[in-house]
Amino acid sequence: MAKCFESAPACAELVPQILLDKPDLQVLEVQVFRGNLLNRSVRLDIMACDSTGKRYNIEVQRSGRGADPRRARYHVSMIDCGLLEKNADFSELPELWVVFITEHDIRGKGAPLCPAERYFPGTDEIFGDGAHILYVNGSYRGGDDIGGLMHDFSCADPAYMHFPTLAERVRFFKEDTKGVAIMCSSMEER
Repeated sequence: MAKCFESAPACAELVPQILLDKPDLQVLEVQVFRGNLLNRSVRLDIMACDSTGKRYNIEVQRSGRGADPRRARYHVSMIDCGLLEKNADFSELPELWVVFITEHDIRGKGAPLCPAERYFPGTDEIFGDGAHILYVNGSYRGGDDIGGLMHDFSCADPAYMHFPTLAERVRFFKEDTKGVAIMCSSMEER
């Protein structure tokens, strides 16, 4: 999937637009490295922004380990570090959504989306720090756009994909001579 998103803004934008139902989302960066000189760094799959300035990080996770709640917390912190100018007021931090697309349903409830929010103990009142975490059930196959997108993520044959933008990109890497060479080179680097 990482290769599908590189140099293909329409393909990368399709994912957050569908998952978050925000057609105005625009991709800012794909496969961006956020370094940390003292501790662990992260590579972010997709960073996007909507017309109101809200930021979105989309992460595609193959293993259950990728769904660890502390990983989500760390992603929020690493992204936040790059969003606030020196001496700026903390209220200027934009609202941020970190979205993890996981291979399996992490809660086992069958729902396509699983939002995780911080609340004040003993109340239904949201903490309101502007950070949101959303898990997407990669095994969901409902009849809606999210179900179609999750189908496409696991579909090996672009002829059976629901979204033409994604199918074209997958077809390029599987059937076009240049695309196959890029994919082979990428696999050798790993």
